[in-house]
Amino acid sequence: MDTPLSGTEGQRNLAIDAVEQNVDVIEIRISGKTIWQVIGAILLTLGLLWTINAAWGVVSMVLISFFFSLALDPAVRSLTSRYGWRRGSAVGVIYVAGFLFAAFMIAVLIPAIAELARAIGENGQQWLTNIDNRLEDWFGIEILGASTAGDLAESTDELLNEWADEAFGAVLGIASAGIGLIFSLATIAMFTFYLTAAAPQVQRAVLRLFSPKTQQRVGWTWDQAILQTGGYFYSRLILMAINGVGFFFTMVLVGVPTALALSLAIFGAFVSVFIPAIGTYIGGAIPVLLTLALQGLTAGIIVLGYVLLYQQLENYWLSPKISAETMSLNGGVAFGAALAGGAIAGPMGAFTALPVAALVSSVISNYAASYEVVYESEHRAVPQPMSDESSEQ
Repeated sequence: MDTPLSGTEGQRNLAIDAVEQNVDVIEIRISGKTIWQVIGAILLTLGLLWTINAAWGVVSMVLISFFFSLALDPAVRSLTSRYGWRRGSAVGVIYVAGFLFAAFMIAVLIPAIAELARAIGENGQQWLTNIDNRLEDWFGIEILGASTAGDLAESTDELLNEWADEAFGAVLGIASAGIGLIFSLATIAMFTFYLTAAAPQVQRAVLRLFSPKTQQRVGWTWDQAILQTGGYFYSRLILMAINGVGFFFTMVLVGVPTALALSLAIFGAFVSVFIPAIGTYIGGAIPVLLTLALQGLTAGIIVLGYVLLYQQLENYWLSPKISAETMSLNGGVAFGAALAGGAIAGPMGAFTALPVAALVSSVISNYAASYEVVYESEHRAVPQPMSDESSEQ
């Protein structure tokens, strides 16, 4: 009867048999220490994710502040290099200028909104009647109907009263949430100030965590983030100013009241420039519709013509000229990035999507391996003209 082999002898015999049969044997040993390290890493990751989820409000405000600090950095560098100011002083001057601009916008927009509400209250019934008549004349569509024409005034008054009640409730809701909003804005402003004023120290503190070779890549990526974000922000501001001025003078020219024209110009320029893709249509549609309601068909067509003309001018001349040295991004990538950013983080995500996409594109183009294209598709080849000899054959 064969005696059983011990563990060591059995392993030796298996190894000998494997060598004789030319079979590769891979022995993997996992120590208890390694197992505990893996468990600890998993628990640490789960704890970190739980902490980020619990403190997501603060984390999101820090991320937004970091984005704004990247956008402010070029202006701060310009002020410090030109006038020799400290970075903190330069950031303070930018903050004061931004506060004065915001106060001016509020002082202008509040009377404009009041003017719009007054115009709706006085002319709402007539606007509905005009729209119904034009739809019936142009397309044969009758919305109100002759039977309801006598009740139009009463229904319009009820509609306006309901709209006023809803607006009043919205104002109360905004007022009740005002403390939280002010706290969030103050927190973002504070984080942005410190991140911008101490940007060199923050960058050095982060780079110390990496090896010299990795520091080169991280530092280059950081500088590209400043370039792409700042370039996007300032180029958008220039385009907003140009579009706003054109909007304002066009609407004043067709007879829109100055205060209302100014508010619509600011709204249309901001939305069409800073909200990618769909913002172009929203920013142009609302001023056109309000001008159509206030001043009639001819004025609405003139404002629509300006919107179409300016969009062509911006797409084919202004935007390439202004953004050529700052941010270049494929149109399809920009559209997809805007949709993805809006789905992930709402309006702020759509707002920050383009510079983030441009940064990712720059990193990929700089570090990804690229090769010469040697394949020529027969479907994309340019047909060669036939020679005289082949044509004769």
